[in-house]
Amino acid sequence: MQPFPSRERGRPREFDTDLALDNAMTVFREKGFHAASVSDLSQAMNLTAGSIYKAFTDKRTLFLNVFERYTSLRNAQLRHQIEGLTTGRERIAEVLRFYLKSSHEIEGRRGCLVVAGTVELLTFDNEVATLVRQAITRNKAFLTSLIEQGQHDGSVSATLDPDAASMLMLYIVLGMRVAGKVENNPDGDPTLELALKILD
Repeated sequence: MQPFPSRERGRPREFDTDLALDNAMTVFREKGFHAASVSDLSQAMNLTAGSIYKAFTDKRTLFLNVFERYTSLRNAQLRHQIEGLTTGRERIAEVLRFYLKSSHEIEGRRGCLVVAGTVELLTFDNEVATLVRQAITRNKAFLTSLIEQGQHDGSVSATLDPDAASMLMLYIVLGMRVAGKVENNPDGDPTLELALKILD
């Protein structure tokens, strides 16, 4: 991604767009859209408010850019996590482990931008609502494909309804992220083992 050009006091300036978005991402995840002030974002991104507005127009456009990068990075990271695993059940277990780990300690307290978008903006912004729904639909379709793979390789019960099971798995995943925002999930959390019983 090419850096956005910017000017400060009449002098040209460039910045690393991906790094700026990543820094803004932390603010939005921790504070949410409405509570994240331009001052908070300016400090985190190491940019003046003027530079932010010039590059992204407004806070909402910045959030949309951050949301797109967040979902892209998370999807790539998750798919990398399951590379090399052979059965659908193993891959589902790794997906759940990935989200459970994401709900621990500082990562959990920062929260999930998809969950935050659902809770905070879904009823106020049609474009954000569309992006959130698309992200959730992709996640559900991904889980469905892993369940169907497990049924094909024999690691998941053939009598299971993939659509219903993937929806239940999605509820569990989203619940993990909400719980991680308010409390630190303990080591040895039984969620993974309980969730996998759905596949039997």
